[in-house]
Amino acid sequence: MQRRPVQGRNRPSAATNGPDPRPDPSLRTEGGASGAAARAGRAGLPAVDRVLHAAGAAALIAEYGRALVRDAVRAALAARRRAGAAATPEEILVDSAAALARLMQPSQRPVFNLTGTVLHTNLGRAPLPQEAIAAAAAAMRAPSTLEYDLDSGRRGERDDHVAGWLARLTGAEAALVVNNNAAALVLALNTLALGRETIVSRGELIEIGGSFRLPEIMARAGTRLIEVGTTNRTHLSDFAAAIGPETGLILKAHTSNYAITGFTAAVPAGELAALAHRHGLPFVEDLGSGALVDLRRWGLPHEPTVAEALAAGADLVTFSGDKLLGGPQAGLIAGRADLIARLARNPLRRALRLDKIRLAALAAVLRLYADPDRLAARLPALRLLTRPAEEIAALAARLLPAVARAFAGLATVSVVATKSQIGSGALPVALLPSTALALRPSGPGPAPTESAGARRGDAAMALARRLRALPIPVIGRIEGGTVLLDLRCLEDEAAFLDQLEQLAADTA
Repeated sequence: MQRRPVQGRNRPSAATNGPDPRPDPSLRTEGGASGAAARAGRAGLPAVDRVLHAAGAAALIAEYGRALVRDAVRAALAARRRAGAAATPEEILVDSAAALARLMQPSQRPVFNLTGTVLHTNLGRAPLPQEAIAAAAAAMRAPSTLEYDLDSGRRGERDDHVAGWLARLTGAEAALVVNNNAAALVLALNTLALGRETIVSRGELIEIGGSFRLPEIMARAGTRLIEVGTTNRTHLSDFAAAIGPETGLILKAHTSNYAITGFTAAVPAGELAALAHRHGLPFVEDLGSGALVDLRRWGLPHEPTVAEALAAGADLVTFSGDKLLGGPQAGLIAGRADLIARLARNPLRRALRLDKIRLAALAAVLRLYADPDRLAARLPALRLLTRPAEEIAALAARLLPAVARAFAGLATVSVVATKSQIGSGALPVALLPSTALALRPSGPGPAPTESAGARRGDAAMALARRLRALPIPVIGRIEGGTVLLDLRCLEDEAAFLDQLEQLAADTA
């Protein structure tokens, strides 16, 4: 017996007079376009191979490589297909070239730092001197004596490239270097107090950038934190009472990224060192900012130097390479030779070690300190910090007409006095007199439902975005609905002016 096809419960048979539930193919949509438009778009799009053989494709392939160009062409065709739009091979190549240019643009780009923060963590901290840049390039270009002793023909020690200079400049017996100051502190704690206690004043339990907190770093280093004193006052007797059989070391953390004022008390490093030594304990001081010279020589506020900390009795001092020292990112440890030797034997040290490029740059920077009379002229960080206020004001007067033309109709531009800060956890309350260009948005007043403050804030953010969109992004700061461009760190005046001409043309 012949079987009849089974019909769905609600699906009418072809023999019935009910409507056919299957959609009419002519009514189907694709990406919001009608089926007819989508088919027309598909019909008007070239094949990938045809695009890759079109005029101009060879140049694109020579620049980016065939694989990337092919992927970009496919993506451009897919975008046109979704829109139901036809295109010639040449138009697809234009789309592909734009997409490839965006893809291949480096995400880490030079910027003009006009924030007023000289050592800006998010903008790379200290700019390097030419000597360091040349040394890094030379280390990248060819094999080097990174861990090779030319005299003996045997394996050498990479830290030897900087340890001698660090000892010379700080008075330390020995030194080693790792990849940043947090790593330096972890290495010291893990080596000297693993499974034991570390005593710290409660007022020094700092948090550094990225929400990394000292107690968490200590826990990861394998030491148990013992807090003493209070947030604003800690005495020597607090430390003495906390010392016991499980104590591994006493730590002092320099509060370089904030200041506690008023009714305060802190134990001087020399007294802590003496207390630690009476109990046979090492005393470690984390200076953070890494000053190797007394900044008062150039009229800047005093910041404790590594040499001062060692002279006061610290057994080890940890500090940064890319803050006040003015070098590449690095964590430096200077102090007693026996303790440095213990740190060097810790397996963690290999995981935290510095590569040959940064070692070469750091060594070049340290050599500049051998000639302190010319240091401010040769070390960019110090040069920017000591830049005369009258020089910055003169720069602002020169730039004012060009900036005003570039932002005509968008903002009124004026010269204002301002204050720069050192930044990156160095001298947090010390401000430097500077001059800025103030860009105040112009245009219609706020809507009836919108406050004037909110309107100015939105307009200021729009101006800041326009500045960030330049080929060399300009990074300022917003205060009270005004974009401030602090000129302390602007040295390439010509490049800045060239961009303004482009901005003026785009605005027009």
